[in-house]
Amino acid sequence: MNLIRRKFVLILLLIIAVLVFGTAGYMIIEDMKFIDAFYMTVITLATVGFKEVKDLDEPGKIFTIILILNGFRIFTYSLTTGAKIIIEGEIKEVFKKRRMRKKIDGLAQHYIVCGYGRMGSIIVKELKANNMPVVVIEKNKINLPEDEEFVYVEGDATHDDVLKSAGIEKAKGLITVLPSDAENLYVVLSARELNPDLFIVARAIDKEAESKLKRAGADKVVSPYFIGGLRIAHTILRPTVVDFIEFATRSEHIEIQIEEIKVSSGSGLVGKTIAQSGIGRDIGVIILGIKRADGRMKFNPTSQTLIKEGDTLIVIGQTDKLSLLEKLAKE
Repeated sequence: MNLIRRKFVLILLLIIAVLVFGTAGYMIIEDMKFIDAFYMTVITLATVGFKEVKDLDEPGKIFTIILILNGFRIFTYSLTTGAKIIIEGEIKEVFKKRRMRKKIDGLAQHYIVCGYGRMGSIIVKELKANNMPVVVIEKNKINLPEDEEFVYVEGDATHDDVLKSAGIEKAKGLITVLPSDAENLYVVLSARELNPDLFIVARAIDKEAESKLKRAGADKVVSPYFIGGLRIAHTILRPTVVDFIEFATRSEHIEIQIEEIKVSSGSGLVGKTIAQSGIGRDIGVIILGIKRADGRMKFNPTSQTLIKEGDTLIVIGQTDKLSLLEKLAKE
């Protein structure tokens, strides 16, 4: 994009330079007024053959020959190069959209992020850091990065056809962080209708919008101002706790992570206590809590707590050990 912009600037400067050169030349050599000199320069470069303002003297004729030989070449180069850039850009855009369409068609169980502002970009970064396939829906293309691997749909996420083009029928989850609660509400309603099994997370700006978004079909509603206020307060009250949570939950901190791991029906962990499973002793992972299949949460389970089918283990540990536990939870 920077290269194209530089070419356009160069073309513009060349055209301005030749127009200034021609206008100044006629004003000096033929003693013309500015408008007459500019008119002579334009009709000479464009070779349209309109009537000259006045009969040229010998120096004026020589200057006109020089202007035609050099100026017309510059003028023609500028026009052809500009047209080439536009045509190539349009063709490139067509092929880019085709490749994007092919990528999206090949996705399944992916996440759709509606809105690529400050919050949306952070969400996408975290999802990608955890190897999650992501499709972004954004109205303003200028907000999107120039990245061949970045998968997006340019359009309004409140429209059903745009959601469908992002593969919502095959998606696993949707996150909507559009600028207004009304837009997010509209997206939630449409997304829930298009995919009843979709896991939907919505941002709420106003407190009273939370209940409306949940009634519309959002599984989780996040209020950034409320969470941000709590984080700031806790940074003052419990700074070490906040530092630890931030360290353990951000994707760039690879040494230790807090993760959730679901226990499948065929796992060897089913029916065992935490002590019998060897999760802490053999693997070196700490279980902070267990979310049962019915939604009940058990914090700080004891060594005799039973692991059941469908449980979601909330654990903390090194990434390689978490990967080992995730494998055991599936087998």
